[in-house]
Amino acid sequence: MKDDTSIVPMERIAGRIIVLRGVNVLLDSDLAALYGVETKVLIQAVKRNLDRFPKDFMFQPVAQELAILKSQFVTSSLTHGGRRKRPHVFTEQGVAMLSSVLSSPRAVQVNIAIMRAFIRLREALGTNRELARKFGELEARVGTHDDQIAEILEAIRQLLAPPAADPKKEMGFHVKENSPPYRTKGKPASRS
Repeated sequence: MKDDTSIVPMERIAGRIIVLRGVNVLLDSDLAALYGVETKVLIQAVKRNLDRFPKDFMFQPVAQELAILKSQFVTSSLTHGGRRKRPHVFTEQGVAMLSSVLSSPRAVQVNIAIMRAFIRLREALGTNRELARKFGELEARVGTHDDQIAEILEAIRQLLAPPAADPKKEMGFHVKENSPPYRTKGKPASRS
């Protein structure tokens, strides 16, 4: 059994999977590049077998979705030599169906690699959902302690802050009026 990662690296496939209409899909041009054929050859094979590709297997993005794709991937516009037609996008099931339409040995190996990439992506999303759930639980548990933690931090801040000056206490040297008169050496104290 051949190792499909030698044909197409998993990262290369995963990097081309996009989310459109809430579904993971691959563009026809990306699939054609992975299969090593021209995009028009791939689409011709699909059009000869349209009954195998219902709308949940393959669809064409609407204008708004195309604008999003163009902004994400900086694809060329139709007026500057870019694509003349809307691309086709294939869901995981559509890619699986491509294996029955494209029968070259490379197509079979690439399909296996793509299916494994979709599985790995689904597993990663499942792990992320589990982490998000656990984080939510932790946040709920710790969230009730926020006020108490804030009070503790405020008390620490107050302990670290220098004491505020009391405006009633004057600073400096003061002579009390009831104190004995000032004497100089050798002279008797004078009272005025």
